[in-house]
Amino acid sequence: MAWNIGANDVANAMGTSVGSGALTLKKAVIVAAVLEFSGAFLVGSHVTDTVRKGIVDPMMFKMNPEILMFGMLASLLAAAIWLQVATYFGLPVSTTHSIVGAIVGFALISGGVDAVNWSKLWTIVASWVVSPITGGVFSFGIFTIIKSKILNVEDPIHATKKLAPYLVSSVFFILTLVLLFKGLKQLHLDMSLTEALQIATIVAIISGVISSFFIKRFLNKRIRNDHHKLKQNEKTLLLKQQLNESQELLNHSENIADETVQWKIKRIQSDIEDCLEDISRRSSGKIDSDESETFSTIERVFIALQIISACFVAFAHGANDVANAIGPMAAVISIIKTNSVIMKVSVPLWVLGLGGVGIVVGLATWGWRVIETIGKKITELTPTRGFSAEFGAATTIVIASKLGMPISTTHTLVGSVLGVGMARGVASLNMVLIRNIFMSWFITLPAGAILSVIFFSIFKIIWG
Repeated sequence: MAWNIGANDVANAMGTSVGSGALTLKKAVIVAAVLEFSGAFLVGSHVTDTVRKGIVDPMMFKMNPEILMFGMLASLLAAAIWLQVATYFGLPVSTTHSIVGAIVGFALISGGVDAVNWSKLWTIVASWVVSPITGGVFSFGIFTIIKSKILNVEDPIHATKKLAPYLVSSVFFILTLVLLFKGLKQLHLDMSLTEALQIATIVAIISGVISSFFIKRFLNKRIRNDHHKLKQNEKTLLLKQQLNESQELLNHSENIADETVQWKIKRIQSDIEDCLEDISRRSSGKIDSDESETFSTIERVFIALQIISACFVAFAHGANDVANAIGPMAAVISIIKTNSVIMKVSVPLWVLGLGGVGIVVGLATWGWRVIETIGKKITELTPTRGFSAEFGAATTIVIASKLGMPISTTHTLVGSVLGVGMARGVASLNMVLIRNIFMSWFITLPAGAILSVIFFSIFKIIWG
């Protein structure tokens, strides 16, 4: 299960960064591996609910704890297999919905219709609509603002210097809240909304002031480089003019008996051609030797912001969503040790570590499949578009966390990418792939449930 969380869910967080070219696939895997494992192992849930999301009341298994144990094993296996099928086809689906659907399946077969908390389940179904629409709206708005205030103005460099510090402050404000509400909630800091806002505001102000200095310095340097390139272009034109003149002179000197003059002219031409080639090589070149693509000055500012966003989201995801894998496993271990059902069970440190390792291995092996879908197949992404999608998704997560909105991180991010694509027009979207993704979302709950029923029945026959 952890392997498939890494292959499917983690890939969502890094997909936009790879698709926009902000990170190479190799770098994205390394960054996500470090942060996901850190989040899962350091601040992952050390105490978890016996049954995830309150879908089933664990006390109904008080007299037969082994039924709950078989159910948790069946749920883990069912959710993992469905995720593996979805990942194979590059379809981003919700790992939380997968495990919830699996738990519903074993609950129905073991306790009947009344065993399922249907009101809770309907909030999850509602997230199929709420998550992508909310994420899409925020991302559409953010990218529209960036286009109108930075990309489509007469002097985008000046606009970036003016607005970037405020943009950075907003990013750190939202991401700090993401970390407090989602990534660190397992630490039970008992922090009020006011306290969280105060911390986020302080971080935002500090980051805005610091970023203002570095961004202006970076942009001024780029402006000097652009001025230098302009001078090089002027020099190139002058040399080309000299080359043409020398060629004309050479044509008229064919009747001149003095071969020395002809040789000197040809040597001058050769020198000019070498100089032109050198200037062309310098001015056309790469941003640095390690990168295969070049980006405009403005887009490069957003590369840094996008990588920062991806890092925050990866850490928060590792801390929060590893429970989808270790929660049921911790319940099984607790039942084996105590032969009883406990509402909340402690998670052994080695189980947290196992979950973290599983996530990293999944990302490193099959993560590229979903990364390719999110980053390249839905719509074409650039650093500004990728940043808008990630920032829109992070904003949605913060608001949903405090308003109690039913939301899925996966669905939110996919919706955010769609929102960025819509800002460029429907023609820029891969509608066939989007249809397949939506279908996989609706299939997730019943697929997990059906597989869980099958495995639960097999376990009961073998060990019951």
